[in-house]
Amino acid sequence: MKIKDLRLEDRPRERMLRLGARYLSSSDLLAILIGSGTIDKNVTQVAQELLSGADGRLMTLAAMPIDKLTRQKGIGKVRAVTIAAALELGMRAKEESADLDKKAMTSPDLIYELMIPVIRNLDHEECWVVYLNRRNHVLSKQMICSGSLDNTLIDTRRIIKFAIEKQAGSVILVHNHPSGSTMPSDSDIRQTDIVRKALSVMEIKLLDHIIMAGDSFFSFAQEKVFEIR
Repeated sequence: MKIKDLRLEDRPRERMLRLGARYLSSSDLLAILIGSGTIDKNVTQVAQELLSGADGRLMTLAAMPIDKLTRQKGIGKVRAVTIAAALELGMRAKEESADLDKKAMTSPDLIYELMIPVIRNLDHEECWVVYLNRRNHVLSKQMICSGSLDNTLIDTRRIIKFAIEKQAGSVILVHNHPSGSTMPSDSDIRQTDIVRKALSVMEIKLLDHIIMAGDSFFSFAQEKVFEIR
């Protein structure tokens, strides 16, 4: 089946525009980089075969030299270079993220930098929790709910359960506003206060709640919404 024979909403590029990159498979993302297929195979099939030749592992694919990538039918030098460059950028982004995980999260700017790759360009709200140890180093990041906080209750019990399991000393809430405004809604403030009070019973600190929108953010701690300490 040629890519043009697929329904428009099923094509990789259109699905990425609609859902975001994180909801596509690795082969779909490769298909977007490759661009088009061959006479007898559509671009998705070419991408699947390329990934299969790397045992389905992106790390293996990233380690392949250009001349080996071009052995795959439908992958010329230009496409091979494009794929190699994209994979290298992904690896560098992962290294930067790992470096951030090792830093003490002592400012909202660092949290923003940590979380922007996760929730940038989403067309819906997601609320994440960053769990920190006693030295404010990142233990884990967890999406706690998806959808507007006006309509979605934050699962406080789940946050506390995971914090105890991770032996976290503190947590930071992070969520995005697709509207572009960083200002907290009444619901944002109300639910943050519920989480803050519930955590304090367990002697776990809520250090901050950061609302991200585009290239800016709002910090509850910085703005002293609850005099969070």
